Amino acid sequence: MIIPWQALAAETLDNILESFVLREGTDYGAIELTLAQKKAQLRRQLEAGNAVLVWSELHQSIDIKDKKLFLQAQ
Repeated sequence: MIIPWQALAAETLDNILESFVLREGTDYGAIELTLAQKKAQLRRQLEAGNAVLVWSELHQSIDIKDKKLFLQAQ
């Protein structure tokens, strides 16, 4: 189920973004980004509609998915 990120309290959304970024593991990109920069990038993806917050009832967890890929899998 897609959760509208706009409906969340700012602190809740920030915590979800941070949790997601920290789950990613080590960054091997050409440019190392700070936690704040990664969270800002992810937030921009949500704001642009390229990513969605997804609640899994089966796993009782929230995740952030590429919107196109998520909708194709449905």
